[in-house]
Formats: sequence, structure tokens, C-alpha cells
Amino acid sequence: MKLSDALREAQGRGLDLVEVAPNANPPVCKIVSLGKFRYDLSKQDKDKKPSGAKLKEIKFRVNIDDHDYLTKVRHGEEFLDRGNKVRVQLQFRGREMAHQEFGMQLMYKVRDDLSGMSQVEMEPKITGRNITMTLTPLPANRRKRRFLPTAKEKAEEEAAAKSANGQ
Repeated sequence: MKLSDALREAQGRGLDLVEVAPNANPPVCKIVSLGKFRYDLSKQDKDKKPSGAKLKEIKFRVNIDDHDYLTKVRHGEEFLDRGNKVRVQLQFRGREMAHQEFGMQLMYKVRDDLSGMSQVEMEPKITGRNITMTLTPLPANRRKRRFLPTAKEKAEEEAAAKSANGQ
């Protein structure tokens, strides 16, 4: 359709002539309401944006029990497996500040335990009464779980349990 015919058609309908694909040969245009067209484009852009990696946080204390420690590290492993960053925070209270080296040892232990799933983005740093460290997930093909079984391992365990019950 010629440009003049398309403009006349759009004006007759009370709408706008909007160029959709300027690089095409010939260029492609639509007869639509410009406001509605812009609104639809903004919705498409919003839907296309990736949600990105969220920042999850795990809080520790210096005198944490082994079982509690393992539970929190497993949670950290889950977060990293889903592609989220993890901020590890260790809090001191009262006289615990006198022995900050114990806190640093615990942070290094967390870092080492999660090393198969993550890399350190921000090394452990003391700020006030806290020590914080940020971990980012490794690419999916390089992650090695240490505390959580993979889906394949879970399936094998269930199959083994079923065969043991069937005997």
C-alpha cells in the first residue's frame, strides 16, 4: 500500500500509522493507536528482562552447633544451585568481639565448604560487629554439590530403598 493511502486510511479510522519494521524491504507499518502500541512495547520489554540473580543471606554466630552449621550450608548450596548469590554474615555479640579470629575461621570454613558451588565475590570483611562475605554461583556445568544429593542421586537412593523393601 502506498504511504499516502495508508495515512488516509489511518486518519479515517482515527488511529495512527506506526512503522513496525523500518529495516524491512519494503518497511512494515501498522494502523494502531500510538499510546496502546507504546504500552504494549513497554510490557514486552518488562517481560523480556531477566529477573537476574537474587541475593540470599545466611546468618551465622561464632558458637554455632555442627548440625545447625550443616543445615545453613545446605541452604546456601540450594541458593547457589538455583543461581542466586549468597551473602554470608557472621554476627558477634558482647564479648565474642574479643575473639574475631574464631569468626574468620568459621567464614573460611564456609567458603571452603561451598567452594564446589561458588566463587568468592567479596572476601570476608569485618564491619562493626559483623563479618560479611559474598559468594556467586559457578556456571551450572562446573558446580559440584557437597552436602545436597543431585536429582539423579535421589532417584538412585529411592530405587535402592524400594528394592530393599521388596526383598
